[in-house]
Amino acid sequence: MCFGKWRLWASSLVLAVCVFAAGNARSADRDNCAALTARTVRSTTTATIVERGMAPGAPGQLSISLPAYCRVTGIVRPVRGSEIGFEVWLPLSGSWTGRLQMFGNGGYSSDLPLGQMAHGLARGSVVVATDTGHKGDDPDFALGHKQAIADWGYRAVHESVVEAKRLMRHLYGRPAVHAYFNGCSTGGHQALMEAQRFPGDFDGIVAGAPGADRVRLNAAFLWQFLSNHRPGGNLHPKLGAQDLALLQRASFLACHESNGGAAGGDKSDTWLNDPTQCRFDPATLACPQEVGSACLSQEQVKVAQLMYSGARDSRTGKIVTTSWLPGSEKGWAAYWADPRNPTQPARANFWRVWAFGDPQWDWWKFSYDRDLPWVRRKLSPLIDATDPDLRRYRRRGGKLLQYHGLADPVVSPLDSIHYFSRVEAVTGARLIADWYRLFLVPGMGHCGGGEGFWRFDAQPAIEAWVETGSPPQSIEAAGSTGQGTRLLCPYPAKATAAVNGSGERLHTCAVSDPKRNLL
Repeated sequence: MCFGKWRLWASSLVLAVCVFAAGNARSADRDNCAALTARTVRSTTTATIVERGMAPGAPGQLSISLPAYCRVTGIVRPVRGSEIGFEVWLPLSGSWTGRLQMFGNGGYSSDLPLGQMAHGLARGSVVVATDTGHKGDDPDFALGHKQAIADWGYRAVHESVVEAKRLMRHLYGRPAVHAYFNGCSTGGHQALMEAQRFPGDFDGIVAGAPGADRVRLNAAFLWQFLSNHRPGGNLHPKLGAQDLALLQRASFLACHESNGGAAGGDKSDTWLNDPTQCRFDPATLACPQEVGSACLSQEQVKVAQLMYSGARDSRTGKIVTTSWLPGSEKGWAAYWADPRNPTQPARANFWRVWAFGDPQWDWWKFSYDRDLPWVRRKLSPLIDATDPDLRRYRRRGGKLLQYHGLADPVVSPLDSIHYFSRVEAVTGARLIADWYRLFLVPGMGHCGGGEGFWRFDAQPAIEAWVETGSPPQSIEAAGSTGQGTRLLCPYPAKATAAVNGSGERLHTCAVSDPKRNLL
């Protein structure tokens, strides 16, 4: 199967589509699919049958076989200056399960998650994705395109799923029985934004590692860069990869004794099962005299302390960014500098273009006292998904399953914990488990990977919750080859080990504080 590329022809976006010649679709299917091609002032769609064949998966994965389906590519223009691209893949009527599933994006990229879409289609769902209203993967896409910020921030997912539902009604003559959204990182941000702003769009939402507090997240990346460089020394970080590995090893040794006990998991785990309770002091690594490879200089200790604590408002003393947890240190270097230009901070164009509109913006002059509040007032209403009032989503029967790796070096899991607590304060602890559950994943990095048990699929859990009313009491996750499986538990429960009557060591979900038992 060939998937085309978006191309700019005469100011209109057109998708070059490769179509199989094999005749696996009925004539009526072809006609019904072709009827979805339309052009209006607001939207443009092109529809064609793609015959039975293979679809590309994510890099490193095997391709999967797909049935014939109707592929619609489109553009929707909800306001002047907005141009949101989307794709909808619709199974032929006999193989549709009645489900709609939309998948989220990553970072600032316009790439569609084709591998996830293919898996969803193979399960019989109508699948949807959007380019978030731009092309490219850097925040500079907003240069000269002010509406693209709102498109990326909240509008593209909503407008795309509205178009998908319209197309479904035309093709099938009826709406979806159930609609789902599933995304991680920026996809998790999109997930929470949908629950907050458009509670009627999806019945079930899976939000992984949401980069939802986006302004403060980029301010945290900037803090790491500023803390780790001397002014003018943009190419010479004070802490390098070897130092981060040293910090991670030392924080594990300082806090791993709680593994198998209060932190959950097993004593033998090589990761921290509850790093939120780890109080590691990097000063324990200070070199006694001469700097060596197994210790840190006093300057490096200070840098590490700044990174563990987060940025502080110098006037009030208040911490204004969310810090990362012990156990995630090895991954910090990926987001303090721009990988394409390590002489500047990560996401520098977010500040240049979105925040200040200044191509000469100097990050060394950034003030967390003055500039961060100003930028939050300007951009947070457009791009932050932090509103804890989800009562509209709860009242319409929506279910929200959130997960986050406890070794995430990109979006701190504290963001998810704090958000859950704020939602709980608004809706009440007694009711929250009926519609919202957070799963923390020990040893997992950003959206996957790591030493822990991180291979799991949340989609069956959210479908069972929505369709049968069965909330997930746990999710079984696999580790690396030979590790077996372990339970992921709804917060605040943790997987604790016990030996049954047959001598087998099993894990169950338990809450250490009975006052916090939400299950």
